[in-house]
Amino acid sequence: MGKINRRDFFKFSTAVAASSIPAMPGYAKPKSTLNKDRNGVLVDTTECIGCRKCEYACKMAHDIPTTGPDSYEDKSVYEIKRRPDDKNLTVVNAYENMDNPEQPTTVKVQCMHCDQPACLSACIVGAFSKNESGAVIWDEDKCIGCRYCMVACPFQIPAYEYSKPLEPKVVKCDWCSDRLAENQLPACVDICPVEALIFGKRSELIDVARKKIKSNPAKYIDHIYGEYEVGGTSWMYLASRDYNNFDFPELSTHPAPGVSEAIQHGIFAYFVPPVALYALLGGVMWITRENSTEEEE
Repeated sequence: MGKINRRDFFKFSTAVAASSIPAMPGYAKPKSTLNKDRNGVLVDTTECIGCRKCEYACKMAHDIPTTGPDSYEDKSVYEIKRRPDDKNLTVVNAYENMDNPEQPTTVKVQCMHCDQPACLSACIVGAFSKNESGAVIWDEDKCIGCRYCMVACPFQIPAYEYSKPLEPKVVKCDWCSDRLAENQLPACVDICPVEALIFGKRSELIDVARKKIKSNPAKYIDHIYGEYEVGGTSWMYLASRDYNNFDFPELSTHPAPGVSEAIQHGIFAYFVPPVALYALLGGVMWITRENSTEEEE
């Protein structure tokens, strides 16, 4: 077999790369169903008692190891502010209550299930979808682990299983989609002893929230968080004072995906698949080896 020179090699590698590039855009079109009758959850932070039963129920529903219900009576966790992670899909944090210092305001945090999700828009393989129930779901079989969803999310929710190097997953609250499919309430809503979490049609929950605000203006500020933020979210909140006191991000009413979608899909519109990348990387290695051989000679 004759020796291949560099020019011939680049002709070969370029041909391989070109033949590997698909004619159609390489990214997967995201699936998003925005049903006018989609569900929602209204979280009344003035009613939450910080029992953390929602945390326990969430773990039980998702087969996440837990130490048992009694351990959630431990209030020392409130000494630091927590975020959802791969071991805790929802968490409750405590904040100073100026009206009653003995009873802090406790706030549940989880995926907001945006109406126009940034994670869905940023994902280049269509691993996220917004279904008719209102839930934003992650598909393990499609995910390639790029973690763009983590960067795109304005609420910093998706987490990555760094402790599992072989088969890590992107994890977040899935709104107990399996339970919803069987006409059951999400586990956290079902277990709440004071009905601080109200499940129902999103449009009806907005009416409920407005009635609460109107009937008791001294108790609530006139702002339903999630009604308009980033184009609207399926989880919405009521509070006694401004939401920045509870670490809620100040967001515009414009959907978050706008910028990220244009950038991500522009970059990956005609992405180079693995075969082409291997050919190009092989070329670099071949040239490096040839250079080393020539220098030794």
